[in-house]
Amino acid sequence: MELPVPTQASSAPRPVRCAPQSTGLEVMWARHLDEVRSAQRLRYQVFFEEMGARLSPTPGTPAGHDADGFDRYCEHLIVRTRQDGQSPGRVIGTYRVLTPWAAQRAGGLYSDTEFDLSRLQGLRSGMVELGRSCIDPAWRNGGVILALWAALGEFMQRHSLHTMVGCASIGMRDGGHVAASLWQRLRQSHLADLAFQVRPRLPLPVEQLEQHHEVEAPALIKGYLRCGAKLLGPPAWDPDFNTADLPMMMRLTDLSDRYRRHFLGC
Repeated sequence: MELPVPTQASSAPRPVRCAPQSTGLEVMWARHLDEVRSAQRLRYQVFFEEMGARLSPTPGTPAGHDADGFDRYCEHLIVRTRQDGQSPGRVIGTYRVLTPWAAQRAGGLYSDTEFDLSRLQGLRSGMVELGRSCIDPAWRNGGVILALWAALGEFMQRHSLHTMVGCASIGMRDGGHVAASLWQRLRQSHLADLAFQVRPRLPLPVEQLEQHHEVEAPALIKGYLRCGAKLLGPPAWDPDFNTADLPMMMRLTDLSDRYRRHFLGC
């Protein structure tokens, strides 16, 4: 089965020039199936080859691609290197974005499969889900994620959306001790109010793991927290991706002044 390319609620998708010309990067929303496939190839390289995911292939998905049933409903934001001439550059960063109206068609969010999100019901009409975030290892220097965030901020404002949620993954090749330790540390300072807290459907067994390690948050989680994001509860265990997934939420009203210009351009 071919993967249809989703359509944004606004006019036809167009490139979003968020990075300075000198960076040699182009930020855009995927408009054609081949652009979505390029994002899925990068996802496969990061999640399967680098992080050791063990998902069974989705029917109709070409070899070497990461795809699931939510992809057909999502907008796919990509960063690629800018090439001279007509040939497209290589995709080096991506997010997929599930809007409220697309989530209704999909029957819910991907996060609904990992967490009971009942307490977020009142936010759903203005809430997008960010997922499958990944960046090519050679480009993890901060510039790509800031370019992605700028495009996401423009998208949120254009559609009058106010909240972003998603699962931030922590690799578990150590058995989960880093994830358990990180949760115990971050819950002290970054846990959301009880009114927004959620419950994992398959909890990471934190009580059975070592929780005393001195650990640093992965760069993406650290960036979210600096922006003003909150943890919504303890991590879920995703055995297919071999990760512990922390539920996170960021509201535009909570953006720190330091990072407001990266998201909102002001």
